[in-house]
Order: sequence, then C-alpha cells, then structure tokens
Amino acid sequence: MRFAVLGSGSGGNSTIVECDGKYLLVDAGLSAKQLNLRLEALGVDPQKLTGILLTHEHGDHVRGLDVFLRKCRVPIVASVMTGRVVQENLNSQAEWVAFESGQKFSWEGFEISTFALPHDAVEPVGYVIARGERSVGVATDLGHVTDPITKMLQGVEGLVLEANYDWPMLEADTKRPFSTKNRISSQHGHLSNDQAAELVAALVPEGLKRVVLGHLSGDCNCPLKAVEVVREKIGGVALEICAASQNEVTKWQSIEPEVDPAFYGELFGG
Repeated sequence: MRFAVLGSGSGGNSTIVECDGKYLLVDAGLSAKQLNLRLEALGVDPQKLTGILLTHEHGDHVRGLDVFLRKCRVPIVASVMTGRVVQENLNSQAEWVAFESGQKFSWEGFEISTFALPHDAVEPVGYVIARGERSVGVATDLGHVTDPITKMLQGVEGLVLEANYDWPMLEADTKRPFSTKNRISSQHGHLSNDQAAELVAALVPEGLKRVVLGHLSGDCNCPLKAVEVVREKIGGVALEICAASQNEVTKWQSIEPEVDPAFYGELFGG
C-alpha cells in the first residue's frame, strides 16, 4: 500500500491511496485541471480511480469535484449529511454511496472505517483505509483530538494529519481578527503543530511508520516548524515524516510489509 498528497492547504486538499492497482481519492478540493495534472504526475490515470471519499463539504475539499466528474465518472462516497449538502451544489451526475459517521464498510477491495471529527461542518469524518494488513489514516480539519479518534487511528502505518498552525505565529498574526483566530484555534477549528505532535507520539508505539502533515497555514505555520515540533515530541524514534505543500505533489509514501529475517535464511539456504 502507498499514499500521496496531491496538495494540501486552504487552497485545496486531496490525497490518493493505492494498493494492488486500486486507487481511492480522498477529497477533491483542487481544481479539476490540477487534480488531473497531479494524478498524472504520480503515474495515475484518473479513469482508474475506484472512488472519491469526501471528508466534509467545505470548498477546499470539494471545489474541483463538479468539473472533474464531467470527464471522469467516479463514484462518490460520503457521509449522509455531507453528501446532501454537496449534491445541492453539484451539476454533474454521479453515483453516490452514503454512510453514517462511524460506519465501517467495504469498497472495491478496501476496508474503510469512518470516524467523526470535531470541525465546523455538517458531518465531518476521518478515514482508516485498509487492505489486508496495511492501513492508512486520513484526519484533516479537526479542532482537537478525542480519545475515539486516537483509538481509531491506533495501528495505522501511514497517516495524513492536519498541522494547521503554530500557536505563537497565529497569536502574533496581525492580518486576522480575533474572531478568526478564535475560530481556527477552537475545539471545532483546526489542529496546531503541538496537538498534531501529541497524536503522532501516541500512535508511534502502535506501529505508525510514515506521516504527512497537511493543511498547513501559509502564514501561521511553515513546513520546517511543523516537522520540527513533531520530531521534538517523539524524540529519537525512527519515523518518516514530511509536510505536504499546497502547490506540489508529495512523493509516494510506501508502506512495505515487514519480512521475517528467517525468510531470507530459508530463501538462500541459511
């Protein structure tokens, strides 16, 4: 299994997960043109997508959906309330698959677990996408981390996690009014670097191997700071970690199955 972030930030968010030639897109917040270009940059034919999972209805997560669906008829998988809101503003025809927040289901060979996220949307959800023993979690746009969220993400090997702002940078920002800062840092706003680091530290002992930090603010955070805060929190633990960009695709993040060393002994006659 492997995953990559096509782009992440206030200008648009989208993540792709692949296993055994099956592709799932999580959110379509980039323009349709950029979605196509960035999928092609990863060597993915958009026509081979087996589904688009939506986390919630905000524009930076669904903005490119309508135009993208005109040429690429991909089933849309969304929570009941999210689906209703998005369909009201959608002109393109699509197959819709609805689920209740917290539901687990199978889709095109993937086992998908959903969980509620505290964010100011109608029914925002995160995902754990599994195939066999491999699994990837996606949790963006959440104001705080709850015990159920931590429990749901225990055991994932790959994770796309929001690290929206650095608190000192947000506090010192002069462009945002107090009301906006309060909304961002509220229980139903966005996750700070420190909050993201706390969650990563809790998941590392459970098998977490790769993390992509996403949804970074362009002026109240920076990639080096976000990664540094997480690194400091987990100490010397070996963990592959990077920050996603708004304008560039990340490289594929591969989750390789662990091989028993005895296997090589048997293979080479040892």
